[in-house]
Amino acid sequence: MSTVRDRVDKWIKPYAALWLTLIVGGTLVIALAMLGTEVYSDVVDEEGLASLDIPALEYFQSLRNPETDAFVTGFTNVGGGIGMPVLASLLTAWLTFLSRTWRPIILVGGAAAVSTTATAMGKRLVGRTRPDHTEAVPPYETSPSFPSGHTLNTTVVIGVLLYIMFLQFQMLWARITAITAGVVFIIAMGLSRVFLGHHWLTDVMAGWLLGLAWVGIVILAHRLFHLTRRREHAGPAPTFEHPVVRDVVAESLHHDGGHTERGRDNAG
Repeated sequence: MSTVRDRVDKWIKPYAALWLTLIVGGTLVIALAMLGTEVYSDVVDEEGLASLDIPALEYFQSLRNPETDAFVTGFTNVGGGIGMPVLASLLTAWLTFLSRTWRPIILVGGAAAVSTTATAMGKRLVGRTRPDHTEAVPPYETSPSFPSGHTLNTTVVIGVLLYIMFLQFQMLWARITAITAGVVFIIAMGLSRVFLGHHWLTDVMAGWLLGLAWVGIVILAHRLFHLTRRREHAGPAPTFEHPVVRDVVAESLHHDGGHTERGRDNAG
């Protein structure tokens, strides 16, 4: 019975801390998305625009040309409903293979589920209208504008993947390269939405802020998971090769102890 209880404590408690933090944090992020409706009403005028929305749109309109429009459209599609799941799945599978743990799947999958929910709820509650089609680059989008789903989901997925890469790779140059590429990608994805006239700048800023807040909570949850395991003396997190690390160590110690006792008996 004690063995069963030990196994339950070893597997349930650390993961309970992880999932509890993710659930509570996810609820807070969704609540932030709902509170964003109040902030939105405070920063916009009667036409639903903040003071920086029109100047930002006009500036990016001045940079447009057929070649640039086509390039930015292709890039922004990477952060869309098809492109981002494909990219996230490939990178998550790669990191899962390298780390030999379920960590990438759990963290990226849980984080993406919450960011998608926050995006849907924010759009439904605010119902903000996108820039007029005459000011946008086709293909046009008709769903509500606030917050920018491309920006929010990209910030969350890439942010969590960067955290996992930071844990996986110890070389400084690899970490710097990954973080630089990820940050540039997140910023460029948000600005591409304004460039194409698919979102106002404040939609993108809200996506960045909500995304960063959620990434921070996911990282906190993961650190609490490891802290709980350490407190429970459960050793490192399970891997594919070593699913129950503590049992392996205990058996090894027991095996060595048995040899020692037999050695003492023989010596006596």
